[in-house]
Amino acid sequence: MRTAVFRPSGPGPFPLVVINHGSTQDEAKRAEYSQPVYQVASEWFVQRGYAVAVPQRPGHGETGGPYFESSKGCANADYRASGLATADSIQAAIDYFVQQPFVKKTDVIVVGQSAGGWGSLALASRNPRNVKAVINFAGGRGGRIGDRPNNNCAPERLIEAARSYGASARIPVLSIYAENDTYFAPSISKPLNDAFRGAGGRVDFRLLPPFGLEGHSLLGARNGREIWGPIVAELLKGVAGHRSPTSGESEVGGTRSQ
Repeated sequence: MRTAVFRPSGPGPFPLVVINHGSTQDEAKRAEYSQPVYQVASEWFVQRGYAVAVPQRPGHGETGGPYFESSKGCANADYRASGLATADSIQAAIDYFVQQPFVKKTDVIVVGQSAGGWGSLALASRNPRNVKAVINFAGGRGGRIGDRPNNNCAPERLIEAARSYGASARIPVLSIYAENDTYFAPSISKPLNDAFRGAGGRVDFRLLPPFGLEGHSLLGARNGREIWGPIVAELLKGVAGHRSPTSGESEVGGTRSQ
């Protein structure tokens, strides 16, 4: 997997954040995916003492190769399997980076947006021992079918898949959605997270006010961190267990791993 890497100055080891991108069922669009970097979010985490990895999963852009995350269309949508396939790639990235000398073997934070958020929820169901928390931004599958706002493919199957994840997930999850998300509106995001929690999952669900013209873009927007930053900082304070650097003590650098 082609991966953008950001890290504080110094040798480390640093706790790791893995940020995971969205996806599409359109093969041509996946092939055109540029390398994700999530610059704003990556900088935010580096300033707080984390190394950040942003992998490009199989079937996308320069990574290429087979696409493992298909949800099999609307009629037979299998969102549970597609999410677990995404989780496989996230776990592979974690396994690689915790072997690097600048990364701690524990205290991993998994962040995901859209399909990456859904895969992060799926990963939570496996309770990886070195993952301390999952942060899900607008996670789901089957949104905006035909690129039509609020046109979802078999949302009831998505909610049931979330229930199946919650049945075994025991690590803390922070779930952040906006009211004007046209991929996963409150009519979907709320029952999805309720199902995850009702089955036993530990989730803090935050439904935020409308953000810009499209709430689904909150994580990647430059002004989005003013909204999600305090919420995420609250989670990190509770689970991180490491000292954040003082202002000016860290810098963002970019490398690419393969």
